[in-house]
Amino acid sequence: MSRNQAIEHATHHFESGAFLENLNRRVGFRTESQENDRAATLLSYLTDEITPEVEGLGFSTRIVDNPAEGFGPFLFANRHEDDSLPTVLIYGHGDVVRGYDSQWRAPLTPWAVTIEGERWYGRGTADNKGQHTINLAALASVLAARDGKLGFNAKLLIEMGEETGSPGLDAICHKHKEELAADVLIASDGPRLAARRPTVFLGSRGSVNFKLSLNLRDGAHHSGNWGGLLRNPATVLANVLASLVDARGVIAVDGLRPPPIPEAVRRALADITVGGGPNDPAVDDNWGEPGLTPPERVFGWNSFEVLAFKAGNPENPVNAIPSSAFAHCQLRFVVGTDWENLEQHLRKHLDANGFSFVEISVERGAPATRLNPDDPWVTWAIASLEQTTGKKTAVLPNLGGTLPNEVFADTLGLPTIWVPHSYPACSQHAPNEHLLGPVVREGLQIMAGLFWDLGENSPHSTATTPQAAA
Repeated sequence: MSRNQAIEHATHHFESGAFLENLNRRVGFRTESQENDRAATLLSYLTDEITPEVEGLGFSTRIVDNPAEGFGPFLFANRHEDDSLPTVLIYGHGDVVRGYDSQWRAPLTPWAVTIEGERWYGRGTADNKGQHTINLAALASVLAARDGKLGFNAKLLIEMGEETGSPGLDAICHKHKEELAADVLIASDGPRLAARRPTVFLGSRGSVNFKLSLNLRDGAHHSGNWGGLLRNPATVLANVLASLVDARGVIAVDGLRPPPIPEAVRRALADITVGGGPNDPAVDDNWGEPGLTPPERVFGWNSFEVLAFKAGNPENPVNAIPSSAFAHCQLRFVVGTDWENLEQHLRKHLDANGFSFVEISVERGAPATRLNPDDPWVTWAIASLEQTTGKKTAVLPNLGGTLPNEVFADTLGLPTIWVPHSYPACSQHAPNEHLLGPVVREGLQIMAGLFWDLGENSPHSTATTPQAAA
């Protein structure tokens, strides 16, 4: 009974082809939660595919209806070994974005795994079927190595609506808070920092989208007859945007800026390098907040993005002054930002700068979360990953993107440890989505080691059994 045996079992699961067989079957479920006619498939993925596996691992299971009408259900599963042992909540999602079948490169299809070299193509391979399939397989490896015991209590929550914004997730976690109570969340989603570098992230930046619009008159007017007499809404709105964020991307509104970067976050980001992969864009060194490193700009600071800007008819312009213009914008933000008062901050700034006629519409938002990099759960997880891989782990205080982590960190009150098994160039959400075979293999080993260690030496373990030899 040893840690190495658990890792060897996970490695054999990969090399035997058993993992690929499971993943291929799961990719075949067209769980496109953005399509209205997929309700039966979303349920079937949980009842016919995931439930039999987790019940085989000794979990009791039940399907929980989504309190948000018209959205996919949830799977709750529980395996309890002893009150004295630590409890982990494991999260994943079985829904995917639309397949966009016709846009995949031949001979690829979104609904089966196709292997070309290191790349395993298929919708959901990276997001998130491949990732939660790795974690379930790692649990099986620990059970095999520990004579049918995990050494900890485990709870599983799989949702079927993450790609539509996780409707109902917070509500069911509020309602079933006691049932989902745990010592820590361990989950996998999103990309590693780089394909070959094991990564842990501890939360996610928040995100809020909003629209700025300006409607000055009915209809367009000839630019020769009226140019110089009529305000051009595109020109005005361009100046509005320039007052919010300057020419190098620095946010100019105090209320949209974050507090100073904590020292623990700076330390964690000190050895992080962003980009450099074969398909990564070149980082613009003179963009964003001055005085910050590139990792601090994307993981420790806020960014203001103009996602779309329209006036007139861009595809077929005519010699006319447009009547209106609008811009879709987004603020990505870290913990400590006063994002919930974004509209008030914008309104105050625009009014003070003579733009009171610009309308603001805040569309949606998700909070930022960040576990302290000095938390004992973080140092424990880093030690486990480094023991397994022999590589230095990249520690991101928060992902640059957004996940529903606030449900686990705030609603359930858990320290959150995310161990991703994808990589930045995986074409997530796009045609030709894929995993990398070597990352799958290493991910199985990492999670087998991490789950083994959870039963041996976790920060909240009260087990008294001596550590088995590695």
